[in-house]
Amino acid sequence: MREEVRTIVNRYGKDRAFLVSILQDIQARYNYLPKDILLEVAEELHISPSLIFSVTTFYKAFSLTPRGKHIVSVCLGTACHVRGAPKILDTLERTLAIKPGQTTKNNQFTLETVNCVGACAVGPIIIMDGEYHGQMTLSKAGSVIGSVKAKEGTCS
Repeated sequence: MREEVRTIVNRYGKDRAFLVSILQDIQARYNYLPKDILLEVAEELHISPSLIFSVTTFYKAFSLTPRGKHIVSVCLGTACHVRGAPKILDTLERTLAIKPGQTTKNNQFTLETVNCVGACAVGPIIIMDGEYHGQMTLSKAGSVIGSVKAKEGTCS
């Protein structure tokens, strides 16, 4: 077992009751849940891999595929939708050259959609790495991505 995974599991006393917390810590470390690590966790906690995979697929917060360093979420709830969120999503798809659920080839950005973030008064809204950007416009959407790219010197 990888030492860092063993450290995470041991932090919770190898207690299967803390499975979600263990998975959250692993995802925070790797930015997704690698299959080989999940198998190690199952072995360490003496639970079936199918139980772990059922938990990981139940919660939308978990990802079984690699995600980008930066997560861009577009709210498509009713208020955001009627204020132009689909056009903002189209702009981000073109800017990043990916569709929702995909990650750029350089693993810098993952584009996601969400149904509602509860910020209807400032919609349409995108969330970039947990930071809310409200009253979004097409040009603002491109500049949010552009500012991250410029800061890091990345292309896509």
